[in-house]
Amino acid sequence: QVQLVESGGDTVQPGGSLRLSCAASGFTFNIYAMHWYRQAPGKERDLVATISRAGGTTSYAESVKGRFTISRDNAKNTVYLQMNSLKPEDTAVYFCYTMYNRRGYWGQGTQVTVSS
Repeated sequence: QVQLVESGGDTVQPGGSLRLSCAASGFTFNIYAMHWYRQAPGKERDLVATISRAGGTTSYAESVKGRFTISRDNAKNTVYLQMNSLKPEDTAVYFCYTMYNRRGYWGQGTQVTVSS
C-alpha cells in the first residue's frame, strides 16, 4: 500500500533552517510528482511546493519563494523540503502528498514551530 512518512519537524527560532523529509513506498516513486502542503491551526491546508517526477521542474507558493527548496532523490524514494529564513508564520504541520492511480495520498504530517 502507498505510504508517505514525513520527518524532520522541530521547533526553531526565527531565521533558522530545517530540512523535512518524506519517505515514500508502495508505488513507483519516480513517475509521480510530489507535493508539500502545510496547515496552520485554524486554517486550510495550503500547497507549499511541487516537484516533477524527475525533479526538473519545481514551483512554490509566493510566501515561501526564495526561502524554501523542494528536491527529490528517486534512488531513495524520498522528497525533501529545505526551509531557510524561517518565520513565525511558517509554523504549521507539514504534509507530503501524491496522486497515485487517481487517488490522493497524505502522510501523517510533521510539526514545524518557529518561535523565539
